[in-house]
Amino acid sequence: MSEAVDLLIEPRWVIPIEPPGCILEAHSVAVRDGRIVDVLPSGVAQMRFAADRTVSLPDHVLLPGLVNAHTHAAMTLLRGLHDDLPLMRWLQEAIWPAESRLVSSEFVYDGTLLACAEMLRGGVTCFSDMYFFPGAAARAAAEAGMRCVLGIIAVDFPSAYASDADDYIAKGLATRDAWGGNPLVGFAMAPHAPYTVSDRTFGRVLMLAEQLDLPIHLHIHETRHEIDESVKEHGVRPLERLRRLGVVGPSLIGVHGVYLSDDEIEMLARNACSIVHCPSSNMKLASGIAPVAQLNDNGVGIALGSDGAASNNRLDILQEVRQAALLSKVATGDASSLPAHDCLRMATLNGAAALGLGDRIGSIAAGKIADLIAIDLGDWITTPCFDPASHVVYVAGREQVSHVWVGGQARLQEKALLHFSNSDLRRISKLWHNKLVT
Repeated sequence: MSEAVDLLIEPRWVIPIEPPGCILEAHSVAVRDGRIVDVLPSGVAQMRFAADRTVSLPDHVLLPGLVNAHTHAAMTLLRGLHDDLPLMRWLQEAIWPAESRLVSSEFVYDGTLLACAEMLRGGVTCFSDMYFFPGAAARAAAEAGMRCVLGIIAVDFPSAYASDADDYIAKGLATRDAWGGNPLVGFAMAPHAPYTVSDRTFGRVLMLAEQLDLPIHLHIHETRHEIDESVKEHGVRPLERLRRLGVVGPSLIGVHGVYLSDDEIEMLARNACSIVHCPSSNMKLASGIAPVAQLNDNGVGIALGSDGAASNNRLDILQEVRQAALLSKVATGDASSLPAHDCLRMATLNGAAALGLGDRIGSIAAGKIADLIAIDLGDWITTPCFDPASHVVYVAGREQVSHVWVGGQARLQEKALLHFSNSDLRRISKLWHNKLVT
């Protein structure tokens, strides 16, 4: 007798991520109650399962949903504002003044909703966010049906959201309590960066991260200026300061990591830390090229992030996959550096693992949550295809993403978003554009 499942997906190829380097052809993925039941040859699957819905994808590759391990989602509303400036000038002259005038709960909700639509359209099923008013971001992500890990932000300066570091943390914890029962919404401690957070605040962040079993998500070693200023003020580089404060450990998610010494890379590896590589943002702000090949060779977990749409200017992880591969090759002079399968792992399982979700998402295996995407490689522009993993990294773009499922629920079907109105998204964008220009 056939076994009932909700969904049977029949792609041409499956790239399960685990085991590494594996490509399955003529295999199907069965889903029931939001989880993967089995991955097995399609002929066997058709005999074993009776599916409520079967999705045939004869020219497609099925992957785990992409993980955007670092973004500031609401900054879609600041996309393109004062481009072509270095990081500190861009922050001080453009971004922080605009945020001080406009950021509110409504700003964050609308900006995050736009971001969710963009990310889902590009195959991102989970994102890690660091921004003000996380409750508004949670509401937008939940309405979009998208998985998120939201930062309990901490900085030592006031904003429209909070008055001081203690206020930021108190409001973030209250948001975590309010959303604790939602399976799509998780949380991380998110001290912004060593140059905006005091030793005292780092101590509180570390204590809460340990008590609540939360990762610590922060910017680190993004520019030479940041490092020079830390040496002047604290006598040591930022990572060494964090090590002395007890922050360097398995829960640490360091974003950017552009300027890392050999000893710092060894420290990150020894302490099972993760680094989120944001290649497009680092290039656009002229921050530099992170030593990703060296990090990878030393066993440091590398995830991928877009950063905010104001400094990228896209929330496109497939683009980051390609940029990461190409930058590593040109930086090392080694064309074999960071091969396709390594890049796909960075965009999926490594990101999930950094966020504490590696046992639930990030690979296609029985028992895992069915966060899945399909990429159409059947068009003339993506054929012939000799290696689907290589094609996903070097040929396909977000425009080839055809289907997205989050927890087994369809969010994108035949390249059409299912829970968004294009006219509503345009209205939101136009509303905030008008507020910015006036």
